[in-house]
Amino acid sequence: MKRWREKPEGSARPGGKGRVLSGHRPGKRWSRRALSLALLIAVAFTAWRSFDSWIDNTSLPLTLADTSTEVLDRNGRLLRAYPVGDGLWRLAVRPDQTDPRFLEMLLRYEDKRFHSHAGVDPVALLRAAGQALWNGRTVSGGSTLTMQVARLLEDGSTGRWSGKLRQMRVALALERRLSKDEILTLYLTHAPYGGAAEGIRAAAYAWFGKEPGRLTPAEAALLVALPQSPERRRPDRFPEAAQDARNRVLARMQRQGVLTIEDAEAARRTPLPHRMAAFPRLAPHLADRVAAAHPGKRQHRLTIDGAVQSRMQQLLAEAVRASGPQLSAALIAADHQTGEVLALAGSPDYAGTARRGFVDMTLAVRSPGSTLKPLVYGLAFDQGLAHPETLIHDGPVNFDGYAPQNFDNSFRGDIRVREALQLSLNIPVVKLTQELGPARLMAAMRAGGAGPRLPGGAPGLALALGGVGISLQDLVQLYAGLAAGGQGPGLQVLQGGPPLRAGRVMSAEAAWQVGDILRGLPVPPGAKAGTIAYKTGTSYGHRDAWAIGWDGRHVIGIWMGRADGTPVPGIFGGDLAAPVLFEAFGRLKPALEPLPPPPPAALIVSSAELPPPLQRFRSRSAAFDGSAEAPELVFPPEGARLALDGGSLTLKLRGGTAPFLVLADGLPVLSGQRRREFPVPSPGPGFSSLVIVDSAGRSDRVNLRID
Repeated sequence: MKRWREKPEGSARPGGKGRVLSGHRPGKRWSRRALSLALLIAVAFTAWRSFDSWIDNTSLPLTLADTSTEVLDRNGRLLRAYPVGDGLWRLAVRPDQTDPRFLEMLLRYEDKRFHSHAGVDPVALLRAAGQALWNGRTVSGGSTLTMQVARLLEDGSTGRWSGKLRQMRVALALERRLSKDEILTLYLTHAPYGGAAEGIRAAAYAWFGKEPGRLTPAEAALLVALPQSPERRRPDRFPEAAQDARNRVLARMQRQGVLTIEDAEAARRTPLPHRMAAFPRLAPHLADRVAAAHPGKRQHRLTIDGAVQSRMQQLLAEAVRASGPQLSAALIAADHQTGEVLALAGSPDYAGTARRGFVDMTLAVRSPGSTLKPLVYGLAFDQGLAHPETLIHDGPVNFDGYAPQNFDNSFRGDIRVREALQLSLNIPVVKLTQELGPARLMAAMRAGGAGPRLPGGAPGLALALGGVGISLQDLVQLYAGLAAGGQGPGLQVLQGGPPLRAGRVMSAEAAWQVGDILRGLPVPPGAKAGTIAYKTGTSYGHRDAWAIGWDGRHVIGIWMGRADGTPVPGIFGGDLAAPVLFEAFGRLKPALEPLPPPPPAALIVSSAELPPPLQRFRSRSAAFDGSAEAPELVFPPEGARLALDGGSLTLKLRGGTAPFLVLADGLPVLSGQRRREFPVPSPGPGFSSLVIVDSAGRSDRVNLRID
């Protein structure tokens, strides 16, 4: 029988008998419940700790994928990119480089709770599972962007549960170790977009030829839809599937208020791209050169202006089109005040085989023809051998068996030096080279930043007529020095580097005189005269046609010919290259900048007003009073450093024929002097150059410093 026990008074249940069974005590029942709850909490905590440890111990795939080497212009525009090792175009990108509306469309369509979940979205998983059970097939996926990143990094499967579980684990681990922006960056870098395009930047260039920061709604919608099935939705192969996928994205964005009805409708009417676009290939030769010089660097910023480069490459392509399939051309445009190269085209067609477009003709060593003549004249002006208004005789000459001829085999008799250079006569310039010495011309070229190459032996008089090897890049460097007043900056193509400076080639006065002569050359039809100082040249055998010139700010050099060195009968620099030069200046900028005014010390007089020794050029070997000895400055010696304290400078001479002319820094300071020791006014503190010229036109020069 059950035993009953009376409950204490006041403890009976309302409406009850006031007694309970002694075998069912409430305290014990609650104790068992508390114990069960504690065990449940302990099991849950242990499971959570195990799960947490399982996530923490996840072995993550590499997140630092190789990206394409990029060459950018001065404004950050992509000039050229190179595929990564597996042949993919994968360009580095950040979310802030991408169109904000594309990012909003991507997150709204793929993972609307991206910024709030921890890598896995339970709501999306439950929705996907419910839809699959209800429809008997997969209707929508439950993958988050982080899970997609996990799959992309491991190149894993999406169909098997084991693969899906692995993606969840990696996604949860990624969320613990990376920020949301870093995860989004990984997606934007690795998402597939069809063909060899991987990542949003490569996709934007491949399908639309632009950076992803400037996408239209139609373009953004297509790029949101493509990664879900990149090959089956390629617009160039499956346009209907691509259009349906794009329009589904547009419809959802319209429903969610991301796009207005008008914007969505306009985007639906936008045609799809019919083919993948080629990646930019601007300044390809220079890009190859820079990338090869810095193999470990992924991004190179050049001084090139992409817009100018594009126009110059188009100009060269047009220039050779009517001249046969084998003619090549090259161009360099630079700022002669800073040395920055703004455009460099090594050929008209980088991929052209007939023209050997792969050869960088800006570095090819060729004969410069007459383009070195301005350098000879400038050195002669600087040495006191001649002046632009000096008369020089153009007639038959013979230098120990070397008898140069003018290009038209005619002679002009006495002619001003100015006209001799403008007519590009050969005999006068060879006479000046004989007096200067070919070695001095070679030294001046090297001082100006060029690397001339001789075919063999010591330099000879033919040097002035193109008997030396030099590249277009070196010629532009020399002309930049002329344009900048005798000493210019070193050409540079890498932005942000230290400024380079070439050595002084000649004085500012001599450089200006050369430019003043060259601005007077006849110009091609339709061009404005007097705006550009330029010189043309044609090498022996018509292998090379040149035109190089400058205005107040820029210098441009043009070479045309065959890359294999085969002669091209009938080509001349004046006919072929000069029109391209003037057109290049027109495409460089809307208006030319004026050439500089003459320096204060420039001697601007007529031939009759020149000092007698400069009125007519005579060889140093000429002797009018029986003396064959050239003048020599005995004091001060070369390189002297003198403290004059404002007093005059005493010169001591030996040899030569009186009267003497003295020039200080290109400016006459004393003439008609017959003594061999006499004072001259001090040129002033700093470095100076003194030239003594005798009545026979022979001269000597010393450089000194006055404190």
